[in-house]
Amino acid sequence: MKILVSNDDGVEAPGLAALAAEMAQLGEVLVVAPDRDRSGASNSLTLDRPLIPEQLPNGFIRINGTPTDCVLLAVAGSFGFEPDVVVSGINRGANLGDDVIYSGTVAAALEGRTLGMPALAVSLDLRGGAHYATAARAARTLLQASEELHLPPRTVLNLNVPDLPWPQIAGWRQTRLGHRGRADQPVRMQDPRGRDCLWIASVGRGDDIGPDTDFAAVADGYISVTPLQVDMTQHQAGPVLREFLAGWIWQ
Repeated sequence: MKILVSNDDGVEAPGLAALAAEMAQLGEVLVVAPDRDRSGASNSLTLDRPLIPEQLPNGFIRINGTPTDCVLLAVAGSFGFEPDVVVSGINRGANLGDDVIYSGTVAAALEGRTLGMPALAVSLDLRGGAHYATAARAARTLLQASEELHLPPRTVLNLNVPDLPWPQIAGWRQTRLGHRGRADQPVRMQDPRGRDCLWIASVGRGDDIGPDTDFAAVADGYISVTPLQVDMTQHQAGPVLREFLAGWIWQ
């Protein structure tokens, strides 16, 4: 198995190293990651400047771009490696509910799916323990069993792992995305030159945290596994909108 590993926390993040080491137990690994923290980059591409790959002494390749850039370049064959699967992470912090809209970790996995590959995004609900080994083991365990898992095409699995030692993990749960409430107000401050500036505040707390959500699973000590897709069509609104449009009188 050939595994492409990327992330959004940057090429020097401890979660990336832990994930790459664990994936090496399953096959050949190529690591291509941003040169710095690109959390919140979502699916953005760099189109206004060239991208420069640099290979580090440990073999990792860093790119002066986004997580999506990294996966796109690697899958395009830019580094002489044809991956069978894309694994993204381990993110420093959970990607629960609405987080997936902004997450560069999830975006890297989604780019793999867009390019026709199985993909997995892995995040650690960091609470001070920094149990990256637990999250890495969860990713390896699931990927190892993936041949027995027959999912619809272009499905991405979003893993959120409690920050616990492996023996303390309660188990696995299939979940749906929950929903966060409104985020805190941006923090207003001044820079050293006296200019007014705004700092994006913390994400909102869980609003929809029902028992079948990713929020609830992680809070209960379970590894949350949420199947994702890119189709953002609100299918339930379709019939209502269709009837409304059919009743219009065009002038």
